[in-house]
Amino acid sequence: MHTDPKNSLQREGRLAGLVIAFTGALWVGGTWAGNHFGWSQSIRGLLDLCALAGFVFGLVVTYRIWRKRRADEG
Repeated sequence: MHTDPKNSLQREGRLAGLVIAFTGALWVGGTWAGNHFGWSQSIRGLLDLCALAGFVFGLVVTYRIWRKRRADEG
């Protein structure tokens, strides 16, 4: 079974968008919760590192989409 490359790019684009949006929402919520409940700096730092990992993953997926589209054009 052959998959449509355009559908694959759209699926990856949705994945990148969802990951970035979800990571941003969790990061804002985690920052608020950390301030509200008085969490330690190490827990807040861990939340920041998890958010950074989510944003980097979204960036990597977006870069892969960009490279695939450039390869398809030329």
